[in-house]
Amino acid sequence: VGTLPGGCDSAGNCFCRAEFAGPRCEQCSPGYHSYPHCYACSCDPRGAVDNNCSPAGQCRCHGNFAGHTCNQCALGFYGFPSCTPCQCSREGSLHGSCEQDTGQCSCRPGVTGLRCDSCQPGAYGFPH
Repeated sequence: VGTLPGGCDSAGNCFCRAEFAGPRCEQCSPGYHSYPHCYACSCDPRGAVDNNCSPAGQCRCHGNFAGHTCNQCALGFYGFPSCTPCQCSREGSLHGSCEQDTGQCSCRPGVTGLRCDSCQPGAYGFPH
């Protein structure tokens, strides 16, 4: 599938197109996936460790990034491409993750603020 018209050398190693590798061009080169098609990985350089991916096309993401090509923030981070930690208040929020675009945490009843760290008007005694 990935062999060039030149055939193979005297040792039996075939000449492969750039996206193919192996003695008989039977696998994808680094940076490509899904043999026998060998598509380019297309990892997002802002979130990916490098442009190599798994045989299924999953890129290796830095810890605060996620997605097939590392083009979104991981759970607990917001604001792609900076992917800043949510820092939701442990006492005031329902969980540690936040809204992916704005960073708004999910607050408990009577609690407000981006990080759920203050009382709503008429409520008192945060964090108790």
